[in-house]
This record gives sequence, C-alpha cells and structure tokens, in this order.
Amino acid sequence: MIISRTPFRISFTGGGSDLKDYYEKFGGCVISTSIDKYIYLSIHPYFMENKYFLKYSNNELTNNAEDIKHNIIREVFLKYNINGVDFNSSADVPSGTGLGSSSCFTVGLINLCNAYTDKYMDKNSIADLACQIEIDVLKEPIGKQDQYGCAIGGLNFIEFDKDDSVIVEKISLRKDSYQKLEENLMMFYIGGTRSASDILEKQKKNTNDNQATINGLHKLVELTKLLRKELLSNNIDALGDILNTGWMYKRELSSNISNERIDHYYNLALKNGAIGGKLLGAGGSGFLLFYVPLEKQDKLRLALSEVQEFPFQFEKSGTSIIYYS
Repeated sequence: MIISRTPFRISFTGGGSDLKDYYEKFGGCVISTSIDKYIYLSIHPYFMENKYFLKYSNNELTNNAEDIKHNIIREVFLKYNINGVDFNSSADVPSGTGLGSSSCFTVGLINLCNAYTDKYMDKNSIADLACQIEIDVLKEPIGKQDQYGCAIGGLNFIEFDKDDSVIVEKISLRKDSYQKLEENLMMFYIGGTRSASDILEKQKKNTNDNQATINGLHKLVELTKLLRKELLSNNIDALGDILNTGWMYKRELSSNISNERIDHYYNLALKNGAIGGKLLGAGGSGFLLFYVPLEKQDKLRLALSEVQEFPFQFEKSGTSIIYYS
C-alpha cells in the first residue's frame, strides 16, 4: 500500500498568463501558495491481478488500462505500465471549485506511480510531466501554474518563459510577515462547481483574437511583479489592494468569470472589512478569497454567515508520499 498526499493551491495574481497562447508570446508569471487541504491517492495490488479497480467520484472495474474512463488515470497508468491495482482517491475539497483539483490529482498520481514502480523524480519534473499529460496528451486548454504550485508547495513566484521553461522562485518572508499574511486571509465557499476548461477555452480564444484580453493579461503580469516586490519588502498589507485590482482586471477577461451571485458576496465583503479579494480558479463558482485585517474578521464572518467559511493554513511540502508499505 502506498499513499500520496498533494496540497491544493490558492493563486493571488497572474492567472491566465500561464496559458501557452499568452506566455509563448509575452512571458507570464503568477504568485500562489499551497494550503493544508489535500488530495489523497492510494494504490496497492488488486486481488484479481489482471484487473483495475478504481474508486474516485465513480467506480470502475476494467481489464485493460486503455479502457479506463478517467482520462488522467488512464494516461498515467499507460505511461507507467501499471497493471492489476486497486486505486482510491479522496480529497478535502470538491473538484471544480477553483483550488487546482485536476492538476493536484495529476501531480499526486504521478508521485504515487513513481513510488509504486520504484522510480525517483524531483518535484519540478513531476510538475512538468503533469503539464505534458494534461496539456499535450489530453489537450486540456489549461495553464501550468497549478501543476507547479501543487507539486513544489509553499509560497512561490512562478515564471513561464517564452521558451516553455518554468522558473519557480520561493518568496521568503520574515516570520512575522508570513504569519500576518496567513492570518489576514479568509476564504468562503459560495457553492457550485464548474469545469475550468470551459472558461479557459474561451479565454484562450480571446488571447489569440482579442487585444483587450491580451492587454488585461499584460496588466495582471505587471500586478504580479508588483506583488512580488511588495512581499519581498514585507509590505503584506499591499496584498489587499492588489487582489482587488487584479480581480477587476480578471473580470474583464471573460464574461463567464463572474456573475450576479459572486458580485453580491464580493461587494458585501468589501463593505464589511475586506480590503480586497478574488474568486479562486478560472471563474464562475467555488471559493472567494479575501484579505481582511484581524480586527475586522468577525464583522465579515457575520456579514457572510449564509455561506461557508473555509479556514486554512499555508503548507510548504508540496506533493509527498505519506505511507509506503
């Protein structure tokens, strides 16, 4: 029995600039951190050695890897020549809620299969292979930030160069600044799930055809570089205004990113103590993240009492094997 644990991530700024249609022309960057909410994947030999028993949101029992319906499991198992296994997936957060669940799953599965087949791969290589499988093999219209954020873990400035390379820079803060950043963030689940691919497909098309979208991504990249500078200067409070500005920019990228419900809770939060915030993920549903001074957090909790607060902390480990027997 082998179990992998891979963290979900929250992205502060720069989302969309990690799409190849953008960064191969201009270069992109994001700032994100992994959090202490995880996806757990386990694998062990199956009693019926020539079959696959897979348990995720659905159950599958099949004779051949080629017949596996779950796209990511099928492609990773084929790459690693996995045979005759019992596989299980469970997670702290529903899929499709903006925390990078699909790429988190892919990263965790690659790490799991490396352990199962006695292979070693560093975390950058795990992230790169996850990108290959999701983007190149499965043709998902997604970016690269989630794979690296979930695989490597921690608070990072991630650059996507025109030559397709990815550079991950750890953002080092003073201990008190790190604690302040963590304490002043609040997250609320407003409900719903969505396919990031549907929203990103439209954004991808706009990146090729719409100059306004390109200009919006330019502004998000510059905002990300500004946030990096402010964080490295331990000016944590700058995050509030930067999140708000970034959310205004992001809403302009696609009509599917926000809606009346999201706008209602976002505006309500700004009136009750939040300095700034954003919807996590591609858009449409899921989690709202806010930067809120400690002394105003109770007021915000009361104002948003009809939706679920989702407490979290940062984590620094990235994907890991937590059980090996």
